[in-house]
Amino acid sequence: MPVFWLSEHISFPDPRLANEDGILAIGGDLNPKRILLAYEMGIFPWFNPEDPIIWWCPDPRCVLFPKDLKVSKSMRPIFNQKKFQITFDHDFEAVILACQETRRNGQDTGTWITEDMLEAYCTLHEMGYAHSVEVWKEQKLVGGLYGIALGKCFFGESMFSKMNNASKTGFITLVRKLEQLGFWLIDCQQETNHLKSLGAKGIERERFLYILQKNKTEKTLIGNWRELLPIS
Repeated sequence: MPVFWLSEHISFPDPRLANEDGILAIGGDLNPKRILLAYEMGIFPWFNPEDPIIWWCPDPRCVLFPKDLKVSKSMRPIFNQKKFQITFDHDFEAVILACQETRRNGQDTGTWITEDMLEAYCTLHEMGYAHSVEVWKEQKLVGGLYGIALGKCFFGESMFSKMNNASKTGFITLVRKLEQLGFWLIDCQQETNHLKSLGAKGIERERFLYILQKNKTEKTLIGNWRELLPIS
């Protein structure tokens, strides 16, 4: 399949046309409207700072259906003893900055979260679409994650952890809250052993896109989730 070059016009080709690696298109910009359209269509941006913007729609797609969440026995004491405090949308910028600074395997410094990406997602947070989960220990931010919510789907972007099990605790808490709110799935984008251990799995892109097509008619919980989701 060819890789498409995007213009200034906010649009994308059919995500089913992504190549074998999952790359659909290159170029365009990080206008919040373009990013929201991308997620609505099952597409996400992911690229190195020195590269042009690359838009992806891999097959299979890693997702977690809330009912399939797995909580290991080792995690239960952490919740029972309330070792961490979890908040929602209390400090989005601090979470995305921590994700930006976290080193990943195969990377010398930082992550793929460029300054333009940071600015775009902070704008989406201000618009009420991007949300963060903060994990605190003794009033210090020790873990968290962020993503985009559209309809009944949550599109996870990145997470960080400065203490063992911090980000996992935040993720489990988020999934439980989303299930209470009737969310259908959490998009994890690409499969990892960490996500698989929590119940995520790969599904065919066609099935994923079918779910997203149905999701277009669902109402989005726009706003600050500090109010929508109670602190745990």
